[in-house]
Amino acid sequence: MNDTEKTPATAGEDDFAEELAEEVTVTEEAAESPEDSLKKEIERLKGEIKEKDDRFLRMAAEYDNFRRRSREEKEGIYDAAVSDTLASLLPVIDNLERAAQYDDGEKVKEGVQMTAKSVAAALGKLGIEEFGVPGDTFDPTLHNAVMHTEDENAKEGEIVEVFQKGYRKGKRIIRFAAVKTAN
Repeated sequence: MNDTEKTPATAGEDDFAEELAEEVTVTEEAAESPEDSLKKEIERLKGEIKEKDDRFLRMAAEYDNFRRRSREEKEGIYDAAVSDTLASLLPVIDNLERAAQYDDGEKVKEGVQMTAKSVAAALGKLGIEEFGVPGDTFDPTLHNAVMHTEDENAKEGEIVEVFQKGYRKGKRIIRFAAVKTAN
């Protein structure tokens, strides 16, 4: 028998040997050493860490930029508010300077009255309201009672005299009114 001719028994053995050789080859290629698989896993994890570090650094830089912009905006808002307030008060200062130039008492009085009107107008532009006038009812959240009197003509808790007007902007009290209450 020559090598090319195979008996059925040897043909089956040869096929089995070939299949086994193929499996061993495939298994050797597919199965890496544990060291190689660990090295690949380490490299993959290093890549993930690098990506996350980059994202973290970008996020930290964005946050720093946000804080800087916010701080600059706050400073700008404050400066704008001071400038707007001063611009509203400049006519008051001008009227006081004009009134100070007069020697005549009547002219000075007239200048002071003009100044008081311009102060009220400036406060109105700023959204500031005055409160605390005689005849109002005493409210401890708005008024500070510095004196009390018994007056038969006044109602209970009525304000009979105002020593200092109160001022508020919206719901915020800037200064409480100093008042004298009755009964």
